[in-house]
Amino acid sequence: MKEPVVLQSDDPILNSLNFRPYRNMAPRRVVPFVPEAGQPQTMEVTTSWGAKLTAKKGDLLISEMDKPDDMWPIDAHIFDETYLITAPGLCVKRAVTLLVPLIDITDGDEDQMVSVRTFEGTVTVRAGDFLLAKGIKGEIWPYPKAKAAEIMKPAG
Repeated sequence: MKEPVVLQSDDPILNSLNFRPYRNMAPRRVVPFVPEAGQPQTMEVTTSWGAKLTAKKGDLLISEMDKPDDMWPIDAHIFDETYLITAPGLCVKRAVTLLVPLIDITDGDEDQMVSVRTFEGTVTVRAGDFLLAKGIKGEIWPYPKAKAAEIMKPAG
C-alpha cells in the first residue's frame, strides 16, 4: 500500500488546483468550548469518519442539526469571520467554501489515502470519498463528497 499523500495549507500544489466556490446555508448547531479552570483546556473530538481533532479553549463545536453528536471544532477567529449566529445555539456559514476533488491531488487514484494537516489536527481520508476544502485564511480540510452533494450549492 502506498504512503498517504500529505497536504498542508502552504503546499505549492494548492495554487495549481481549480478550486470552485460553494455556499452552505444549512443551519447548524454551535456550542462554545469553554472548560472551567482546573479542567482540561483541550478536548479530542472524533469525526464521523474517524479523524481525531483537537478542540482548544475558545473554539466552537459545530454539528449538523440532525446529528448533534457528530461535531467538529472551529477556531474562534475563523468562526467569527465565516459564520453567523442566527439564534442561541444556531448558526449558518456565511462565507464561501472553495472545493476541489481530492482525486485532483492523486492523479485520479480514488483509493489513494491523503493526510490533510488542518488547524485542529491531521486527518487521513480516502481520496475518492472526499473533496479538499479551502477557507478564508487558507486553511484546508477534507470535506465528505456525500455531505457536499447534500448541502453545498455552487456560488456565483
